[in-house]
Amino acid sequence: MQIAVIGSGYVGLVSGACFSEFGHRVVCIDKDAAKIERLKAGEIPIYEPGLDALVAKNVAAGRLAFDTDLATNVAAADIVFIAVGTPSRRGDGHADLSYIYGAAREIAENMGSGYTVIVTKSTVPVGTGRALEALVREIRPEGDFDICSNPEFLREGSAIGDFMRPDRVVIGAESERARAAMRTLYRPLYLIETPVVMTNFETAELIKYAANAFLATKITFINEMADLCEKVGADVHGVAKGMGLDGRIGSKFLHAGPGYGGSCFPKDTLALVRTAQDAGTPTRIVEAVVEINSQRKRQMADRILAALGAPKGKSVAMLGVTFKPNTDDMRDSPSLDVIPALLAAGVEVRAYDPAGMEEAAKLLPGVTWCGNAYDTMVGADALVIMTEWNEFRALDLERTLGLLRQPVMVDLRNVYNPEDMRASGFVYSSIGRTAADPGAPQAGSDLYRLHAEYLPR
Repeated sequence: MQIAVIGSGYVGLVSGACFSEFGHRVVCIDKDAAKIERLKAGEIPIYEPGLDALVAKNVAAGRLAFDTDLATNVAAADIVFIAVGTPSRRGDGHADLSYIYGAAREIAENMGSGYTVIVTKSTVPVGTGRALEALVREIRPEGDFDICSNPEFLREGSAIGDFMRPDRVVIGAESERARAAMRTLYRPLYLIETPVVMTNFETAELIKYAANAFLATKITFINEMADLCEKVGADVHGVAKGMGLDGRIGSKFLHAGPGYGGSCFPKDTLALVRTAQDAGTPTRIVEAVVEINSQRKRQMADRILAALGAPKGKSVAMLGVTFKPNTDDMRDSPSLDVIPALLAAGVEVRAYDPAGMEEAAKLLPGVTWCGNAYDTMVGADALVIMTEWNEFRALDLERTLGLLRQPVMVDLRNVYNPEDMRASGFVYSSIGRTAADPGAPQAGSDLYRLHAEYLPR
């Protein structure tokens, strides 16, 4: 099949490369001429493990190309994917659909006389498919086309594996002809018996938002349990393990930390909240998730400031700034809230990230960027693990202690074992793990007052 992908950002580039790996002929289209030239030269503008090799392989095979010419490539395509951004609209949190509608208009004006399937790969609010169908029909009343919704479920850092071996493929289509075209497109996944959910526009669109909101809720829930663990002397790792072994709950996304970030969860939870409010059925749980996650990022800054004591004039070594490892994505990263709060308190921040520093430097003025993890530690009063990159999991602790001015570590990702760290000489704090902490609740504290009447006097 001949495929055109409009938008060569994260979703468009990964999807286009993977479809070409399936054997289809794919052209990724973007208005950014500089980006297209970089791609033609073999330079990948995003950090995603394995993507450079996949792109190079399929370009060499003649199955993958890059172009700024939308008109020619849309006219020749059997299927056109819309993979442009849908950021939160400033002021109200609704998804900004201007790029979606702009792409749809250009497709309508340029699609060929043969049958064309127009597919939204971008995350779009419920009702978008119907609206796009009306828009394209108005522009091309004689056009032979169908609209489909095919939301992506790609995790940054493991996107290629997610595309090639997905948990499911969701397709919202209204005609059997469109369903048949999409089955042909995804035939390689049928061979590995990937579940395919065929449904209507609205259901497919809502599946994406509902899935992301549920995962964000799991993250927020375990973060609140971590706060409770710290008050009652429990260990959030044990709580998460005990919960996750229940097949109805599962262990994924039960990792306490500084809150969720990235390109999807923040904007998608907010967009779902706004959609539900507009429909007159507010999603109270998701509203709480959005509010709690926003507050949590500031709370992480407070933890670091507390570990410093009198923070003004102190120095912090920050390991990692991206919202998760294996990506250079800084969108809604907790570091964007934490670092400015530290700087505002008079703290010097020295930071290192394996992939995100170029983008982070544009967003975080006042930070001293270092060449490796150990350079950040020189003379620092505390070491903070913000992002759990693999290279931060086995630091030379003796060397670390020798470089730090004070032996303080604030581990916001629970990378290290508390008992081991204290035995090594660190003043160590982490998230939700006070079971082995000498400061855990003692008899006579508020925690034990409930039990007093049952205990011998």
